[in-house]
Amino acid sequence: MGLFTKSNSLSEEQILTALRVVRDPDLHRDIVSLGFVKDIEIKNSDINFKVELTTPACPVRDELKAQSEQAIRAAIPSVGNITIEMTSNVRSSGMKQPTEILPFVKNTIAVASGKGGVGKSTVAVNLAVALAQEGARVGLLDADIYGPSIPLMMGITGRPSLQNQKLIPLENYGVKVMSIGFLVDPMQAVVWRGPMASGALKQFMTDVLWGELDYLIFDLPPGTGDIQLTLAQTLPLTGAVIVTTPQEISLADVRKGFMMFQKVNVPTLGIVENMSYYICSHCGEREHIFDYGGGRKASEELGVPFLGEIPLYTGTRIAGDEGTPIVMKEKNSEQTKAFLSVARNMAAQISIRNMQKQDTPAMEIELGMN
Repeated sequence: MGLFTKSNSLSEEQILTALRVVRDPDLHRDIVSLGFVKDIEIKNSDINFKVELTTPACPVRDELKAQSEQAIRAAIPSVGNITIEMTSNVRSSGMKQPTEILPFVKNTIAVASGKGGVGKSTVAVNLAVALAQEGARVGLLDADIYGPSIPLMMGITGRPSLQNQKLIPLENYGVKVMSIGFLVDPMQAVVWRGPMASGALKQFMTDVLWGELDYLIFDLPPGTGDIQLTLAQTLPLTGAVIVTTPQEISLADVRKGFMMFQKVNVPTLGIVENMSYYICSHCGEREHIFDYGGGRKASEELGVPFLGEIPLYTGTRIAGDEGTPIVMKEKNSEQTKAFLSVARNMAAQISIRNMQKQDTPAMEIELGMN
């Protein structure tokens, strides 16, 4: 028997009470107390309402929708049709910025690696496009001043235009993009000292009309140098994602990257293991060319989330060279599913941190902390 007896009338309170059993597994609270349930409409025995999640890339979006309908039908046997619209409103990192740098960007994420050759830019590009495909407003800033690869991988050519003395980012696949590669001759090397490269990065934050974004992803150069420190000192980053490959030498560099971000008070959102395994195109056998499980082991050792594994796949490299990211070129492939899973897990970690920040003042009041 449900919580309510059969009745000719339904009330909003009945619906909210029924939905209190539906819990967000990442935020560990029910969707009513989280404020997710919006715009309840009752017409005879039919119900319409919205569930407003903290990100369009929510990894449990479909599960929450199904559970919401099940909870209502279990609690209110007299209910008729149930229409649930799943929407989202990405929360801001909530950090007060000392200047007007990126005032309309809700979350800033650094994609980093301790060493080169781990596919960091490939991960950054596909995460950005995956989030955009999910419905988020996304920007991608190529912070690798000396080796900009984002224009090629995003299939963008040309130069940005000016508006009110500010650069307008170029756009493709629903992602706004800025790179030094748009402004210099691709046949010439950028031979700058550290302060000049750092200055260029600052200009990409202050002199570019990014507009309103849910996520701005920074593709950092490998290592722990000037660019990384400049970014962390200029902007209150939401967090960092560290990309590695499974072998031990890469994992040693993960630890260095983690310690660097820790020293500059940037939380690590998680670790991504790229080139995690290879699936033979002939026999389908899964092979671990670069060892296996190192990324997960490092995440456990460092106490940070493991965001997922990306398989080694020739098509991913070809797609990048052609300027069509794999998540766009092969939408139903295992590689795309892996990138989408990592993007959703990253978005979930951002939501968890942002909600925790919003809850902290309320918790302090309850505890009598003034």
